[in-house]
Amino acid sequence: MLSIDWSVLRFVPVYQERVWGGRRLETLYGRQLPKEGTPYGESWEICDRVEAQSEVAEGPLQGWSLHDLWMRSRVEVFGEKFANHKAERFPLLLKILDASEDLSIQVHPNDGNAELVSGEAKSEAWFVAKADSGSKLYAGLAEGVTREGFEKAMGDGSLAAQVQVHEAVDGGCVAIAGGVMHAIGAGLVIFEIQQNSDTTYRGFDWNRVGLDGKPRELHQEAAMKVTDFEGGPVKWQRQVGSRILDWEYFKLDRFSVSKFEERRAPGFGEFVIGAVVSGEISFDETTLRAGDFFLVPALARGEARRLRGESASAEILWVSL
Repeated sequence: MLSIDWSVLRFVPVYQERVWGGRRLETLYGRQLPKEGTPYGESWEICDRVEAQSEVAEGPLQGWSLHDLWMRSRVEVFGEKFANHKAERFPLLLKILDASEDLSIQVHPNDGNAELVSGEAKSEAWFVAKADSGSKLYAGLAEGVTREGFEKAMGDGSLAAQVQVHEAVDGGCVAIAGGVMHAIGAGLVIFEIQQNSDTTYRGFDWNRVGLDGKPRELHQEAAMKVTDFEGGPVKWQRQVGSRILDWEYFKLDRFSVSKFEERRAPGFGEFVIGAVVSGEISFDETTLRAGDFFLVPALARGEARRLRGESASAEILWVSL
């Protein structure tokens, strides 16, 4: 066990260039993006992947990866209940998505069919941090869609008409289970919480070319295998108290604090991941602003578990397992 005073952990973001991305990580959140003029569609805020690792940004654990924490200090950071967890990597991946264009109409496998396509299961939730007027989400099959009609639409480029369209609003949240066809529309900044997976099958990509100037690959055969044709309509989550989503994969809460108002993180022995949607807060001497993600370790005590509002109003998400 490490002999340190556990406090809030912040991580270095991992930025991902995307043809549909933009620069709002810079303009909204003051981020210094790696390349001038390049569209960045994703910032991986909390990730434990072979191809991408969150690293602690400061403090005595600076440079430690999330995987290091999961493998070497699991009880101290995540709590006793995860001591014998079967996952070799931290089971969630949290991102900020900046969609300047529509994303591809796509689907991910679920726990029941991932093996059919040698992929990783991926269920996810979207929290709308910023929605331009008229922006949309595509989620779930439209009423009356059949497997045969869906397959034909993938072939003739009319797949968008097969998917439900939802008007996006700031603060809205929708759960996208593996197997649900979906796409994020242009003009949205999304906080995404998902299973730790990077398996995506594109059914249609608006006849777009990638950053390399070549048509982007589609995965229509795999998409047909994993799309859920029996599921009901996708609906916006309704907040009850602070709870937005109570799912088998994770739980999501939202709350606000005013200036100088205090709120404690969940009890000693439990970890929680936080994301600042708007405003400014502090933990002890750590200041956090809109767009910042952080982790409160299970063994953090006292002031390290006490959040305080530092702006007229601040909105925060809690993510827990």
